[in-house]
Amino acid sequence: MTAAQFINILYNLVDRMYIGRIPGEGRLALTGLGLCLPVISILIGFANLCGSGGSPLCSIYRGRGERERAQKVLGNSFALLLLFGVGLTAVCLVFQRPILYLFGASDVTYPYAADYMSIYVLGTVFVMIGLGMNPFINAQGFGAIGMGTVALGAVLNIVLDPVFIFGLGLGVRGAALATVLSQGASAVWVLRFLTGRRTELRLTPGGLALEGPLVRRILGLGSSGFAMSMTNSLVQVLCNATLKVWGGDLYVGVMTVINSIREAITMPITGITQGCQPVLGYNYGAGRGDRVRQGIRFTAAIGMLYSVAVWILTLAVPGALIRIFNNEAELLDAGIPAFRIYFATFAFMAFQFIGQAVFVALGRSKNAVFFSLLRKAFIVAPLTLLLPFCFGLGVNGVFLAEPISNVLGGLACILTMYVTVYRKLPAGG
Repeated sequence: MTAAQFINILYNLVDRMYIGRIPGEGRLALTGLGLCLPVISILIGFANLCGSGGSPLCSIYRGRGERERAQKVLGNSFALLLLFGVGLTAVCLVFQRPILYLFGASDVTYPYAADYMSIYVLGTVFVMIGLGMNPFINAQGFGAIGMGTVALGAVLNIVLDPVFIFGLGLGVRGAALATVLSQGASAVWVLRFLTGRRTELRLTPGGLALEGPLVRRILGLGSSGFAMSMTNSLVQVLCNATLKVWGGDLYVGVMTVINSIREAITMPITGITQGCQPVLGYNYGAGRGDRVRQGIRFTAAIGMLYSVAVWILTLAVPGALIRIFNNEAELLDAGIPAFRIYFATFAFMAFQFIGQAVFVALGRSKNAVFFSLLRKAFIVAPLTLLLPFCFGLGVNGVFLAEPISNVLGGLACILTMYVTVYRKLPAGG
């Protein structure tokens, strides 16, 4: 799952890497794409709502030996994903212009953002199926198949991007088209497996009929991942809008690069924490508290080792990371100081991921949702608006909000999980 998450991020990273090198307009095109990131976060949030909510519930039912209920969770999650996909496509197409201006577009960057978004949202149903149903493959122990889902899409996107962007001269629209086709291929891969004979839990028409209590449990458990994506989107909107006021389009471009790097370096730890959820959920359902404790310790150790290593690397070579996307001197001069501020306490973010993963795996949705909202909605968002006015910080205040939230939110989450969950689990088998 860690490899799958790392491959998955290539979808958007490859788009940004190629778009940033469009001759004569790379930086503005990259900034325009950055304005679409909140929309992408929202779509991913709805996919997580069903995928991250349904798959741990599946694991709990499987651990109890209730196979029919587990299969019903699979079908209900798929039905919800289809409904969300169709509804979100319509909303994004109808309200595209006001959404992008609300998210920080200017008259200069709007055309690039609109070119990308108008095509990207046509693949929303593919995003729902590919991202939302893949956790059900992983939850049944088919990690290689789950990795294949994202590998297929990522490789296809890497191949198609230069063809459409440069070969056919489609620019930003070519990047969006390549992404949609790649996501479509991943969705077909997922559906073929979940309707085939190898899988233990199969997607059937009979499981699609929604059951109220089951839907509430799926959405309840998925609300943590959903809240995290929604608050990420909120923070991206606030950052873009605030940076537009204090620094202009240049700093919106800097934030686009920062978000790209953040996604890349957090995806492995997301894979680690998502990978632990079916294991923790299964053993929790089977009453094996000792194995749940062992899983939590292992996840925490691996997560922290990775976070510290990548934290040091990010602070050491910010210029090299920025050049992956664009090498204009103006972007580098503004971006390097911003990088060092934004990633100053990156290692503390691992505490948030670990704590929330445990809460979700064990069905404690209220705790997971609370800490999702605490870090982003209650710490980052207000600080993003207030810090630029303090001590003459300006744009630096926007970038400073993230490291403060990593420390406060991360420590609060991991300590609460330790006291309320880990210490109360039985140590023996």
